[in-house]
Amino acid sequence: MRLRALAFMLLTFAATPFARAADKPDIVIILADDMGYSDIGCFGGEIKTPTLDRLAKDGVRLTQFYNTARCCPTRASLLTGRYPHQAGIGHMMQETPFPGYKGNLNRRCVTIGEVLRPAGYVTGAFGKWHVARDTKPDGPKFNWPLQRGFDRFYGTIHGGGSFYDPTSLCRGNDFIPPDRPSFYYTDAIADEAAKFVRETEQAKPLFAYVAFTATHWPMHAKPDDIAKYKGQYDKGWDAIREARFRRMRDMGLLDPMWGLSPRDEKAPPWADESAKEWNIRCMEVYAAMLDCMDQGIGRIVSALRDTGRLDNTLLFFLADNGGCAEAMGRNGPERAVAGADTAPLLGPGDLQPDMIPKRTRDGKPVRQGIGVLPGPADTFIGYGLPWANVSNTPFREYKHWVHEGGISSPLVIHWPKGIAENQRNAFCAEPAHLIDIMATCVDFGGATYPKQFAGEKIQPMEGVSLRPVLEGGRLMRPAPIFWEHEGNRALRQGRWKIVAKHGKPWELYDLDKDRSELRDLATSEPDRVKELSALWDAWAARAYVRPWPVGDLTEEGGKRPAKKRR
Repeated sequence: MRLRALAFMLLTFAATPFARAADKPDIVIILADDMGYSDIGCFGGEIKTPTLDRLAKDGVRLTQFYNTARCCPTRASLLTGRYPHQAGIGHMMQETPFPGYKGNLNRRCVTIGEVLRPAGYVTGAFGKWHVARDTKPDGPKFNWPLQRGFDRFYGTIHGGGSFYDPTSLCRGNDFIPPDRPSFYYTDAIADEAAKFVRETEQAKPLFAYVAFTATHWPMHAKPDDIAKYKGQYDKGWDAIREARFRRMRDMGLLDPMWGLSPRDEKAPPWADESAKEWNIRCMEVYAAMLDCMDQGIGRIVSALRDTGRLDNTLLFFLADNGGCAEAMGRNGPERAVAGADTAPLLGPGDLQPDMIPKRTRDGKPVRQGIGVLPGPADTFIGYGLPWANVSNTPFREYKHWVHEGGISSPLVIHWPKGIAENQRNAFCAEPAHLIDIMATCVDFGGATYPKQFAGEKIQPMEGVSLRPVLEGGRLMRPAPIFWEHEGNRALRQGRWKIVAKHGKPWELYDLDKDRSELRDLATSEPDRVKELSALWDAWAARAYVRPWPVGDLTEEGGKRPAKKRR
């Protein structure tokens, strides 16, 4: 009788979601690029994202999840569980003498791949890498994926480029050209990730890091996807933004106390916009890019389902920063990019050397400027600040800044076997950050976070496991969450957030009552500002943050011009 009871207890323990030694979950992290908080359907957007909507319905949506406000710092933080400066990428990929701004992942941190692989995981990275300074075919590759914990890699080392002809496209450590005339990078990333799922030995758990470049500029999309959104944005950015705000409130995503931030003063009222047709097309293409990414995620999910892995896959979907207000290709009259008239025509086996191609593979000059209708390979423009203002509804600011519009990401977590039944289709308002993803992977992957790796002393993780969120509990975070990018800085402790733009004084917000950051309380609560700013200063000192600008770096990410001699 006792043996029967013991056997029953063991079987019951083994069947509980979090009691697996031999049955580790597969882990998939899917990262969107330059996508705003409200773009996907399950976070209030009108763009068709049925795959993500289904994952959200069967999973948990974290409504107060944060990134770092910029692409490569986010990737550094996500991959390592450290703040980006601690990983060596406090800004972009330029090198300085300072440890927080080396432009390369340092060896004092480890990637999720480096941590999960010793725990038995087969690891694959697909898409945008953008945490290695060296991107040339004949350059050093010590910080490329295969050298940082991944068994398989397909993607781009560089941070941006054409969706039809990307620069630095690689398989493993080898550069390759696009493999077919109909090549489209979003499809290629999804297909390679799905292939990895289907080819990985069933007996082994897998970890897939899938970093799409959608919806980063340039606005490139396939004609059939663009056609789905014909007429969707004819009413303009003011009407779309208001509709999203109402929908988000009706969904319960936004607290009724939170207001809609005013339209950015740099965005004209839609009624006053002179280039309506062009701007409508820009948003149609943006929506098509996101739609295509959702289709690709659907193929990855199908591969997980077909191989019997989906029920025990811990899947994350998030974005690297808020919507992007950069004016890429949107200034001046229509024109060919510089050098288009003399650029050589690339053959099928040639590598694309340029982030902005000068000519398409069939010889067309690549065009920029006001009025260039985006979508095809011979265009290279962004969708513009007014639409980025829509993407970040209801918040202020954009990529680069650390007000809520720049750092707020939707986070969808899906794991049928691991999420408590009463948490399915739930919103969770616990503040969380990229640094928590590593801690969560270590926790559920049965991995050991090393104190030493490859002969180097490894700094500890900064984040906390999201396990309590999946079980319906609280995170009980022991420290505030911190930000710094280009001199823009912030700290969040519970309901309170201090935030400042570069060179400006601290602002203070009670995010429980005002997450849209419309009522600055700094003047009425100076003691709180003083207390929180002291915490930020202490963090900045230990995290290798330096005053901006750092060395020769500028806010635009390039070199400051040399001073003229008098």
